[in-house]
Amino acid sequence: MKLPNKLQTREAGQLIGVLVVLLAIIGIGVWLLYSYRNGMRDEGRAFGHQVIDRVAVQHDANFLATCLGPQARLDMPPPMQQELMDRLKQLGTPVGSPNVKGDVTFESQFFEPRGMFNAQLDYPAGSMRMDVSISHPVGRWQVDNLSLSTAGAR
Repeated sequence: MKLPNKLQTREAGQLIGVLVVLLAIIGIGVWLLYSYRNGMRDEGRAFGHQVIDRVAVQHDANFLATCLGPQARLDMPPPMQQELMDRLKQLGTPVGSPNVKGDVTFESQFFEPRGMFNAQLDYPAGSMRMDVSISHPVGRWQVDNLSLSTAGAR
């Protein structure tokens, strides 16, 4: 038994309408994922630069203490944090702004961002290199590792 042409046309029109709505929802979802990813990348870059500026230039021990992640707190207990800050204070303020390099990558396509940044710090007494790794596991950016070495050393 054949359906009348009017009924077939209406069913085809409804199917096309559902497909258009479905494609629009998928498109919006993909756009939101890429927007989230780009926003997290920008936030991570800003945080990486902020860590280097607040620790190496401003010698802000409180900022460092509040930004350390759980494993970094174990790896760098308060006496080590204080030793790092004392060493930076002895060096003084870097000449010029730090030359920061690095970027944020994602463990999966859109989630689990991690950043690796390094900065060349030029002091009157010599050059130092600061390496910072950051992540955003839940709710906020955190410092996973921070090290300071002589510029030529790796």
